[in-house]
Amino acid sequence: MIDTVGHATWEHSVRSVRPGGTVVVAGATAGSVVKTDLFRLFLQHITVCGSAMGRREELVDLLALCDARGVRPQIDSVHPLEDAVGAFERLASGQAFGKVLVTP
Repeated sequence: MIDTVGHATWEHSVRSVRPGGTVVVAGATAGSVVKTDLFRLFLQHITVCGSAMGRREELVDLLALCDARGVRPQIDSVHPLEDAVGAFERLASGQAFGKVLVTP
C-alpha cells in the first residue's frame, strides 16, 4: 500500500494492507500528523516505510517499466462532471475499488 495523502487516508491505508504487508508513506498532502492503532501494526505484522521522491531519471525509468509491463491504475468508475456528486458518493460509500474519475 502506498499512501501519498497522509491524514485523510492514513487509517484506511493501515486497515487495507494485508497481514505482513507494508504501508509506504510517500507524501502528506492532507497533513502529516496521524493517529495509528499500534495494536493493528504489531498484531498484523505491518511495516511502515517512509520514501521520498527520487530523481527525474528514476521516474522516467519507472514510467517506462510500467508501460512495458502494462501496469495501469485500477479504475473503479468514470463519471461526467455533471455527476461529480455521484462520484463523491461512490467514494464515500466505501465500495469503490480503484480510482473514481470525473471527466469534463
